Amino acid sequence: MTLQNARTWDDAVSSGASAGEVLLTLSGVSKSFLTVRALDGVDLELRRGEVHAVCGENGAGKSTLMRIISGQLAPDRGEMRLKGEAVRFGSTRDAEAAGIAMIHQELNLIPHLSVAENIYLAREPRRAGIFIARDRLHADSRRCLARLGLDIDPAVPVGSLPVAQRQMVEIAKALSLDAELLIMDEPTSSLSEAETAHLFRVIGELRQAGVTVVYISHRLDEMARIVDRVTVLRDGRHVGTDRFAETSVDDIVVRMVGRPLDDKFPPRTSTPSTEVLLSVEHLGREGVFEDVGFEVRRGEILGFAGLIGAGRTEVARAVFGAETPDTGVVRLRGEALAIRSPRDAIRHGIAYLSEDRKAEGLAVDMNVAHNISLANLAALANRFGFIRFAAEDAAAARYVDSLSIRTPHARQRVRLLSGGNQQKVVIAKWLFRDSRVLFFDEPTRGIDVGAKYAIYGLLDELAARGIGVVLISSELPEILGMTDRVVVFRAGRVATVLETRRTSQEEIMHHASARGATH
Repeated sequence: MTLQNARTWDDAVSSGASAGEVLLTLSGVSKSFLTVRALDGVDLELRRGEVHAVCGENGAGKSTLMRIISGQLAPDRGEMRLKGEAVRFGSTRDAEAAGIAMIHQELNLIPHLSVAENIYLAREPRRAGIFIARDRLHADSRRCLARLGLDIDPAVPVGSLPVAQRQMVEIAKALSLDAELLIMDEPTSSLSEAETAHLFRVIGELRQAGVTVVYISHRLDEMARIVDRVTVLRDGRHVGTDRFAETSVDDIVVRMVGRPLDDKFPPRTSTPSTEVLLSVEHLGREGVFEDVGFEVRRGEILGFAGLIGAGRTEVARAVFGAETPDTGVVRLRGEALAIRSPRDAIRHGIAYLSEDRKAEGLAVDMNVAHNISLANLAALANRFGFIRFAAEDAAAARYVDSLSIRTPHARQRVRLLSGGNQQKVVIAKWLFRDSRVLFFDEPTRGIDVGAKYAIYGLLDELAARGIGVVLISSELPEILGMTDRVVVFRAGRVATVLETRRTSQEEIMHHASARGATH
């Protein structure tokens, strides 16, 4: 299968490629984890050469269903048929051998290995059946990357790449399998608009070539550009399947949450004061950002907007001490701080919630209670330095209740929670630390519309408590719906600062992309 002479998505659609014969069916599939029933008698039909969306809130069963199809899990009950033949995969290798591959939302890459080694892990071309043929490995990897319009050196360690490029390497890895059924779990969550557009062209060509694509995304609006049919799951059950052209995003949301969701954003209850909590002056790091300055007021939600690579995340990490600036001063309530590490920032009440919550925000193999207490163990220690586990359980129970974290108990491993609930655990950790300023970097990345609403409500609640909140987001509707002011970054500098209620997406984008002097 080749992707040469690429055509656009519209070309693929107009050529008449449509859903054909049934490729895979699931009947009555059920799966439980201890006392939690993740899937309850789910039916699903996938046709050759279609793009089939699977939607549902976090915890609805989407990931469990996909893990069964891709051989990572075995169902408790039910049947799966591939091309009419009953199948039961014992591993992902079995599924891949049958032509099924999955691109995971949480990147499944090995940071210290090269891009090429990640793409062809355990499938490297060999010379004399023993030695890895490096030339072929790199050439094959370049072809996979070229499909996605990427000019990345296949020899560089994948851990050195930004998150968006790592996401594209994950996609290239799946494409290298030449699968008949390709599962994409939140493939655009870290991609720019240009990268997303190119991925959609690739999906169009895959569809044209007869490949079935299962597409999972919480960005419902983008589905209209690529999806043929959509299946909705709720609480582990199959709610319905429709042609996407015959339904609407509002109807899908209602099916997902079981009720109308009239507003995407909760009403703001917080009003920022004029008191400046945090001020940043002339912050700079050579080659990354320069002369950055802004203020965060008490009870304010301040937005950071800008194109990918504009410096938003790097500035936040510098304030938090995760990266070392060359110049600049950070002040908290007027007092200049010496922040040389995240420990210094945490001690002063500054917290940072990373966009990569699993790698930098959570210890996923530890339980909920341990994660919540991680940043403030001293508050739980007795006079001999031992943790008082009863106090830890009580603190965890308090935040599980107040943040509505859906977990069977506080001793549940965080790995087993949905994305939205994992995000709430990170927030609970910093609330337990009694932070004064919180930087949220893409806090709703990869979580569903209902969980997003809950996170927005938490941001407003934090601001109402007098906490200074900085919201870094690539989604301009989110910036406009939740912030009081917005700092627009361009090429590592602050282009301007706008009052949110008096601006628009168009004005923000103009400042984020226009050439000329910065403000």
